[in-house]
Amino acid sequence: MKRFLVTVLIFATAFTVQAQLNPISWTFTAKKIADKTFEIQMKATIQNKWHLYSQAQPADAIAIPTTFTFNPNPLFTLEGKVKEVGKLEKYHDKTLDVSANQYSNTVTFIQTIKLKANVKTSMTGNVEYQTCDDEKCLPPKTVPFTIAIK
Repeated sequence: MKRFLVTVLIFATAFTVQAQLNPISWTFTAKKIADKTFEIQMKATIQNKWHLYSQAQPADAIAIPTTFTFNPNPLFTLEGKVKEVGKLEKYHDKTLDVSANQYSNTVTFIQTIKLKANVKTSMTGNVEYQTCDDEKCLPPKTVPFTIAIK
């Protein structure tokens, strides 16, 4: 019975550690760049040996790309698409014969918005992403955000 309990405890601990593993941390800010125009900056800080996938992936990729969903707000419009600022790594796994566009350390995603009037508001939405290291991939994760626009 003791052996059984020890085995259950070991497995429970392993699952708890896996569930708590979160190698990506996010910060969300708004930066005024012109009259009524803001850059929404969504910065991912990536733990050592982990990777975050780009929004655009090669045709042979199996990685889930990073995607942003912005909730509608009648007080502003989105200008263009989300840009990526960071050192893009083009990776190819010879064993699986798949490729990926990924980032290590940090990457900042930037969405420009234009206010329709000089008002205070906020941008809400979520980011969905997947992260992997050299041995494993974690399931996709969705992080909601709210960014004050002043």
